[in-house]
Amino acid sequence: MNTQEKDNTESYKKELCLETYLFPVIFVCFFWMFASRMGLANMLNTMMNTAYRLMIDTVLYITAVCVIMGALSSLLAEFGFVSLVNHLLQPLMKPVYGLPGVAALGVVTTFLSDNPAILTLSEDKGFRKYFKKYQFPALTNIGTSFGMGLIVCTYMYSLSPKMGQSLSMPVFCGLAGAIIGSIISTRLMLVFTKKFFGKEDGMSSANDGERQIPENMRPIRTGGIGSRIMTSVLEGGHSGVKMGISIVPGVLIICTLVLMLINGPSETGQYTGSAYEGIRLLPILAEKISFILNPMFGFSSPEAIGVPVTALGAAGAALSLTSSLITKGLVDASDIAVFTAMCMCWSGYLSTHASMMDSLDCKPLIGKAILSHTIGGLCAGITAHWIYVVFFLMH
Repeated sequence: MNTQEKDNTESYKKELCLETYLFPVIFVCFFWMFASRMGLANMLNTMMNTAYRLMIDTVLYITAVCVIMGALSSLLAEFGFVSLVNHLLQPLMKPVYGLPGVAALGVVTTFLSDNPAILTLSEDKGFRKYFKKYQFPALTNIGTSFGMGLIVCTYMYSLSPKMGQSLSMPVFCGLAGAIIGSIISTRLMLVFTKKFFGKEDGMSSANDGERQIPENMRPIRTGGIGSRIMTSVLEGGHSGVKMGISIVPGVLIICTLVLMLINGPSETGQYTGSAYEGIRLLPILAEKISFILNPMFGFSSPEAIGVPVTALGAAGAALSLTSSLITKGLVDASDIAVFTAMCMCWSGYLSTHASMMDSLDCKPLIGKAILSHTIGGLCAGITAHWIYVVFFLMH
């Protein structure tokens, strides 16, 4: 973004306004909530130690998963498997999602990478031409529903040894729930966009000067088979490194705070400033509304609510929290199904939806997109839980 564009998108407020005085009060009250229970020194030590342990124990592991999966997805794309999947999915898009068949490519690319991958496609005029104006903003919802899908499913399944059982079926139930949540989110968004844009207007092309990919062709890397394999694997691994690095702020900031809201004092009942201590606020609140949560999601412990709450802001942080809860024996296979569905469907949408809608020139519909996706994510979790319950009863 150049300076001129940046200037045009900046907004301003008075130097001194209500939030200038209100924010310090809220900020102090929030951290006083921890310090009053834990002690200021213990609170600060726990924050630093928890962030450090998350960095070493979780972020590096997730980064390794991202690198391997990035290399694999790049290899699949290089030799046409992604194109094959795209062609297989295209007939389903219009009747299921109400979107043109090319939206299947958005599903595949975001599943193999992350939410913003859909934005790269949206800039291509050969992609845009298939959409009506009311359909285009729904790309945010369908793209986010599948963002980091391969990473989420792979990571959840990799927790099988820690759980002491195979998690293939819970992950499959979660994937099914995420797909249903994506349909609900996208269809709800289309209801709002039809009212806003009408049904007839088509999309104008963007970036007319860029080189277009010929129809029914796909780009490949130069060189022989061996060279293409090595280049695609290394470039895909490099993209995995960037994805792994990009989750660091979410995991360290969001997950540290959520863990401090979930966990209690040390085993002695005292606060020592060690990692993973907290004030256990979220489980207390979850217990108050357990009569709602249990029929919907079937959580096996009040602490489990922390995973979908974290997924609102960062899927990577939610994954790391899942591992922590498994270690403490606070979740079961049914919870893994719900976590898979909600981590994949929501995949940090509160932190990406606004910027994605802005990139699609649909800022007036940001609120509608967030509302639709909130409902879709809740439905994903509920569906995954009941699919797993039915499967369990049948076996």
